[in-house]
Amino acid sequence: MKVLLLSDSHGLTSEVDIIKKRHEDEVELMLHCGDSELSSTSPQLSSFKGVKGNCDFGSDLPNEIIEDLNGQTLYMTHGHLYNVKVTLMSLKYRAEEVNAKIVCYGHSHVAAAELIDGILFINPGSIRLPIQRRQKTYVIIEVEDSHANVKFFDVSGEEIQELSNDFMI
Repeated sequence: MKVLLLSDSHGLTSEVDIIKKRHEDEVELMLHCGDSELSSTSPQLSSFKGVKGNCDFGSDLPNEIIEDLNGQTLYMTHGHLYNVKVTLMSLKYRAEEVNAKIVCYGHSHVAAAELIDGILFINPGSIRLPIQRRQKTYVIIEVEDSHANVKFFDVSGEEIQELSNDFMI
């Protein structure tokens, strides 16, 4: 199963549309990790399942989403409620509570994918205001059994090889 993962678009609309159209025929699920600053009924988010970020004032989006990806549990939240700018420990505890093997989050704007105690943590970065790199990033993750292929892309659709990786979960 292939999943498109965005976060921290902070009001962008044309970029979200471009990325969505670029990948809509190859992915089965589109997720937004929060801080879209768009209404949940906006046309840009119409194909996405999303969560509420700290900048999504008045949003009716949920704080978390749990999805089954071919037998692997994915947990998604924005991250501000778990202090992810300092540590992933609280988020790891929540992932363990819901038996998640994949955790998707945003908030820090730092693009990263890492395996911690058998749980894959993915932050797609930001397509508006990236931190620790100049590329504005998003992710496509492909999950098959206990294998996850995580590919990072810049907004123009070019893969960022040094961030992309395969993981056993």
